[in-house]
Amino acid sequence: MGKVLLEMKNITKTFPGVKALDNVNFQVEEGEIHALVGENGAGKSTLMNVLSGIYPYGSYEGDIVYNGEVCQFQKITDSEAKGIVIIHQELALVPQMSIGENMFLGNERGKKNAINWNETYGEADKYLKMVGLSESSRVLIKDIGTGKQQLVEIAKALAKNAKLLILDEPTSSLNETDSRALLDLMLEFKKKGMTMIIITHKLNEVVYVADKITVVRDGSTVETMDCHTMEINEDRIIRGMVGREITDRFPKRSNVEIGEVNMEVTDWTVYHPVYAERKVVDSVSMNVRKGEVVGIYGLMGAGRTELAMSIFGKSYGTGITGTLKLGGKEVTLKNPREAIDAKLAYVTEDRKGNGLVLSNPIRVNTSLANMKGVSDRGIIDMDKEYQVAVEYKEKLKTKTPSVEQSVGNLSGGNQQKVLLAKWMFTDPDILILDEPTRGIDVGAKYEIYCIINDLVKAGKSVVMISSELPEVIGMSDRIYIMNEGKFVGEMKSEEATQENIMACILQSGRGE
Repeated sequence: MGKVLLEMKNITKTFPGVKALDNVNFQVEEGEIHALVGENGAGKSTLMNVLSGIYPYGSYEGDIVYNGEVCQFQKITDSEAKGIVIIHQELALVPQMSIGENMFLGNERGKKNAINWNETYGEADKYLKMVGLSESSRVLIKDIGTGKQQLVEIAKALAKNAKLLILDEPTSSLNETDSRALLDLMLEFKKKGMTMIIITHKLNEVVYVADKITVVRDGSTVETMDCHTMEINEDRIIRGMVGREITDRFPKRSNVEIGEVNMEVTDWTVYHPVYAERKVVDSVSMNVRKGEVVGIYGLMGAGRTELAMSIFGKSYGTGITGTLKLGGKEVTLKNPREAIDAKLAYVTEDRKGNGLVLSNPIRVNTSLANMKGVSDRGIIDMDKEYQVAVEYKEKLKTKTPSVEQSVGNLSGGNQQKVLLAKWMFTDPDILILDEPTRGIDVGAKYEIYCIINDLVKAGKSVVMISSELPEVIGMSDRIYIMNEGKFVGEMKSEEATQENIMACILQSGRGE
């Protein structure tokens, strides 16, 4: 047994009406990668927020012992001063500022009233080299991809002399290539003696990098598994997380009849909203039938979200050309309102930024896209709005004490259910689901899959965009494969394998 670097003893944290952490004990040894896993709402992020000082000493019960010292952090800078640095799921970078400026924001190099820019960029370049980034630290954040932005966050943490690095869902918005590169970087850091805690719902990543795995369920620690002395696989981790076996990750659909074409897109082309000469969707044609789930898979930057948003009332892009037919009739949708009226719904991949109003209650969020459904002559009937929210809460099994709960206080999986409820309340014929299970646990994913199956069973059409190949294959009747703005292949579910799909992308001549 190695030296214990961190010990969290009997941590209890209560929010109004909810005990988020109940007597949690958590121990991390020096130089290990320790995975913290559990369903959404289990308490993982809350525990790390206690550790990092986001929830200050006095707002929780229990003790934090770090490097043999009892710590009482009042703010995040207190924990950072000890070398405990947390990288959150939502990247905290300013797009219009340079990499170097972002890396030392709040930690500036220079004298009190003057920043030493040579030192700033020189130091930044040194740390960028450590994480394998060749970009100059003078490049703007907005001009690099998400995978590189994640590496900038890690370089930023190293610049704070991180001894214990906490990574919360570090690969949730990365493609498989960038995800593997990041995990390999973590293993390199471990060789150099760094200690890391990783929170992730991607269990294959846990198996790949973790030395130990601690399972949190309903605010309590259930068990800690040693990957070097136990045989660990994804099914074993899932059993600890949900307290039961999940024999089939993707629920089977039965008695679903696939009917006529419900949406048809022909020669659809979209140009970038800022760089008007850049084509982001190039002559794409596709269709989806009633009762059918059609998947769209592609590597990051393939143009999947741009395609979906441009179809949804031209909410993305310029110079859009092509034909859109809904229910066999050609339509021109000038804005999202017209798309909603035409029975089309788009569930965004960015639920916190574009999908929900986090400060508002579930009740208000549920009716946002269909105010007419809860209004009488322009005045909102709050009783009706409440009834609608309760109905969808029960239908989707959203875990919350009340529909008056702020959406920002819900777990990721339950936020996703509220987002689905918002669009289901518009009674659409066609739903475009963009990364519908991003950042949510295996149990919540299964519930979302069941909702999708119920929708197509009712005759709806579903287009599902996902970066997770097993999910696309497991849930789709047909799959379109997209690369650099074009569809480069189409497969039926029975012929789709991960190897076939990736080969299709690479053989298109434009694979990454």
